[in-house]
Amino acid sequence: MKTNHTKVMTTEEAVRAFVHDGDCIAVGGFVTNRRPYALVREIIRQKKRKLYIEGGPSGGDIDLLIGAGCVAAINVSYIANSGYTQVCRRFRAAVEAGELLFEDYSLDVQTIAYHAAALGLSYVPVKNMLGSDLADKWGISREEREKHPKLPPEKFVIQEDPFTPGDRVCCVPTPKIDVAILHAQMASPDGTVRLIGPTFQDLDIAMAARHTIVSCEKLVEDAEIRRHPERNSLSGLCVDAVVHAPWGAHPSQCFGCYDYDGPFYMEYDQASRTQADFDRFVETYITQCPLHADYLDRIGAARLAALDAVPGYGYVPGLKRK
Repeated sequence: MKTNHTKVMTTEEAVRAFVHDGDCIAVGGFVTNRRPYALVREIIRQKKRKLYIEGGPSGGDIDLLIGAGCVAAINVSYIANSGYTQVCRRFRAAVEAGELLFEDYSLDVQTIAYHAAALGLSYVPVKNMLGSDLADKWGISREEREKHPKLPPEKFVIQEDPFTPGDRVCCVPTPKIDVAILHAQMASPDGTVRLIGPTFQDLDIAMAARHTIVSCEKLVEDAEIRRHPERNSLSGLCVDAVVHAPWGAHPSQCFGCYDYDGPFYMEYDQASRTQADFDRFVETYITQCPLHADYLDRIGAARLAALDAVPGYGYVPGLKRK
């Protein structure tokens, strides 16, 4: 790849360079769609600890981080492998055991907060949670928040709307993101990223973060990705590292590339029921697979090929999903 400004790194190099213990990490994708699993597995391999996770619409990748002992606290609106687990099991076990701090926002409020963070705002006024338990109950107390400088001192502040006397607004703090991690269909060495299909919260967290790591299905020359600038989603100005990781979102879907791996999600659902079975799962698919290529070998070429998206659909019609 001929370039004087390459940001291309391996998963190991990117995580070691930009992810540190105690960081606030925002994760791209949506539940079981285009999740940055290859990067998450590398974070677990490197045993990063005391991470503060901005989950938004979260899935099994964040559950992996929780089960592996990487997470101190999480702001979340939803965490499940939809269709396979009602609530991610390691998340639930950690919360019930008092081992994980978590704060609960509504999905729309959390994504609004990410957009405000991308705009450089310290908070954003909303009304969405008013009148619900999300406004009346806190998952993390003020006293506990004082112990964690990465957490805002308040879940929110409710005050009178300065422009509409008598109305109230809920002022939600925006996250101070150290690292955003996301997976894309295409990127180039200078950090230009092309997302195909829904972008979810990815663009906002990438612009809000101090550092952004993007794994991609296809790595192309800078000149090639510039031929159609109208199709590009994210400037290289926002990206610190590009990791070429085909199938880097497996077992989640990557639109236009491959579909969900339903049997794998079912396997994880069973394995994550107990910590002992979860640990064996991590040993099999992460510890014993030091490289992303080793993980793909463990999954198997025939199994991956069966998930290849059908041109014109973006997914696999008739695929067995359970």
